[in-house]
Amino acid sequence: MARQELAHYLRERRAALRPHEIGLAATGTDRRTPGLRREEVAELAHMSVDYYTRLEQARGPRPSPRILDALARALRLTPAERSHLFRLAGSSAPPGISVERRVRPHVARMLERLPETGAIVTDAAYDVVAWNPLARALLGADPGGGTTNLARRRFLNQGRMYESSSAEEFGHIVVARLRRAADRYPHDPKLAALLAELHANSAEFRQIWETRPVHAPGHRTKTLNHPKAGALRLNCDVLLVPEDDQEVVLITATPGTTTRSALSTLTRA
Repeated sequence: MARQELAHYLRERRAALRPHEIGLAATGTDRRTPGLRREEVAELAHMSVDYYTRLEQARGPRPSPRILDALARALRLTPAERSHLFRLAGSSAPPGISVERRVRPHVARMLERLPETGAIVTDAAYDVVAWNPLARALLGADPGGGTTNLARRRFLNQGRMYESSSAEEFGHIVVARLRRAADRYPHDPKLAALLAELHANSAEFRQIWETRPVHAPGHRTKTLNHPKAGALRLNCDVLLVPEDDQEVVLITATPGTTTRSALSTLTRA
């Protein structure tokens, strides 16, 4: 029975994953179904097509945790779906290996539907993985379109960091989140390099790190001194994307205020 349930789940998840989500073209008369082919999943999981086919047909041996982890990555499973896959196979899911740095398409589309709200998505290492035009106008895009990391902005002055009334509090928020990330993803090389860089180059970061700060996402207000729009009184609210360990930050202004008018001007710019 367990083999049948695992086989059904693999078939179900393969059918639900669209080719464009992994960079494959969905055109062509030879693709009769919207999901992935078995050989495509096998290639993504670095296993033979025969082995993967036997798993889908409930004929294969009990897969090892390494095989299950490869399947979870190939099928783009969320942490909850990954844990379910391991349970179906009779194994305990080990912690995730790396920080999720992709933003889900529906989350990215949501950002574009908020023209009068600045919105950014950050991963567990504080890389900005998506942001809308108003957020870029408010926070300033990095020259050259390089990766924007808010921890580097805050502690290493890398990229534009406008003067803000919440700078001190934000430093503690950043460290608290990075400490959680370090516990969850101890083998993520990019995260390890970021932490090493911050420890080596910021005495303030090292000092806050030793205090082991704890901060929960929520509603906050701050004043941002924008080079074009002047002093802006902003509301910041955080929505969680728990399956990817990401946060969506929504930046708004109170209706009827000069800040709201300034945001409308930035939106049109």
